[in-house]
Amino acid sequence: MPLIDESEHDLVQRARGGDAAALGELLARHRTSALRLATVVLGSSAGADDVVQDADVRAWRFRASVDADRSFRSWYLRVVANVAKSSRRSAGRRASLELRDAATAPVADAIASDPADVAVSDDERRAAIAAINRLGADDRLVIALRHFEQLTEGEMANVLGCAQGTVKSRLSRAMDRLRAQMRDQHSEVAS
Repeated sequence: MPLIDESEHDLVQRARGGDAAALGELLARHRTSALRLATVVLGSSAGADDVVQDADVRAWRFRASVDADRSFRSWYLRVVANVAKSSRRSAGRRASLELRDAATAPVADAIASDPADVAVSDDERRAAIAAINRLGADDRLVIALRHFEQLTEGEMANVLGCAQGTVKSRLSRAMDRLRAQMRDQHSEVAS
């Protein structure tokens, strides 16, 4: 019994057999997640499109390695994460994660209609993103997978290529470092 829905299972089978349209459909379904993950790992939206395009090429090249009974999303996000980490290493830079209007508008609308609440929310979001920017790529990756992409620990284990227990410890350590960054940032603002 497949662990995924039947339509995705069929698309994966067809893609494994060389059907470019089937692979294109799978990639299109997960493009937003791929771009968001690439943006967080890179630290900026600049270059995220290139990372996703490179990941798409690799997905085509290695399509035969996709397990049709497992989540394509987990497999694909692992490819995106690897390409993004490689790109970031080769660029040798530590850019700041940008706030994007498209990413923040739905959150602001959902919070409240009171402008003061929206302003506080935007300030908190900026502070969180600034703290995430100071983390290493591995910490950013696990935080992005869990809190931006809302993957389960099992899905994260598939993306990261490790055991679920390892995911728990990596996420715990990353969140500890993020909290420390937030405290440090709050202390700097307060003084």
